[in-house]
Amino acid sequence: MRKHFQWDLGTRKLTLGERTLLMGIVNVTPDSFSDGGLYLGAERAVEHALRLLDEGADIIDVGGESTRPGAAATVSVQQELDRILPVIQGVKRARPEALVSVDTYKASVARFAVEAGVEIVNDVSGGLWDAVMLPTLAGLPCGVVLMHMRGRPEEWRSLPPIGDALAVVQQGLADRAQAAIATNIAHARVTLDPGFGFGKSFEENYPLLAHFERLHELGFPLLAGTSRKSFLGRTLACTFVGAVKDVPPNERLYGTLATETALALKSAHIIRTHDVRASHDAVRVADAILQAT
Repeated sequence: MRKHFQWDLGTRKLTLGERTLLMGIVNVTPDSFSDGGLYLGAERAVEHALRLLDEGADIIDVGGESTRPGAAATVSVQQELDRILPVIQGVKRARPEALVSVDTYKASVARFAVEAGVEIVNDVSGGLWDAVMLPTLAGLPCGVVLMHMRGRPEEWRSLPPIGDALAVVQQGLADRAQAAIATNIAHARVTLDPGFGFGKSFEENYPLLAHFERLHELGFPLLAGTSRKSFLGRTLACTFVGAVKDVPPNERLYGTLATETALALKSAHIIRTHDVRASHDAVRVADAILQAT
């Protein structure tokens, strides 16, 4: 059985461990790898977020800058805020009780988002890309997700092999968690994410997935996102008519559900996903199996 936590979000505490929670993805971007441009307008993004909540999302994660493989252009703070703030405000107006997260590595964006009603800051860099992110978070009433990342998106294709993926990720997450605590971010506010696909080559993700349960040794809640990731597309290419090396993101649902089921069975606390309705059914069944062991 998974360990239980009370995740301190500042304004409330979220119980983790009773079941697998789902974080629904809302990319307010023109260039995200899977759904870039689909929800760039605030009205469409809010409608999508509300639909994900209706389908079973426990958290809505709103992002305004793509960190897809190969991405090099940096979105300015103002551009990012212009994209995400109307969405955050729209969701909170429609569903005041909704739990909203912001996907950003910029401290100033995090601060404005929290002021707009966000209760979780999800930083894909683990606090490494903005020197004042961790000190800023220390003073904000919110939960924190720190993800493991190797290099930057424009560097991923040229990174050397990771070696022992589990050991590298485990040590990297431990370092980021310690850095957060040293900056006066309470242990109870921190959740960790191994960063599937972020600086890991295609085949390097599978050992990390196979031994995911070892990350519980770190003593923090665990969030994971494998939804529509390219390593799944590579694996599925042999079954897709016309595919040579990859399967397009919108054809990766069943592969995604396989990994999400495995993660739930390995006691992930939160799964970040595009396809909430399908993921909801998959993790409910996985939870029933886990509870019967």
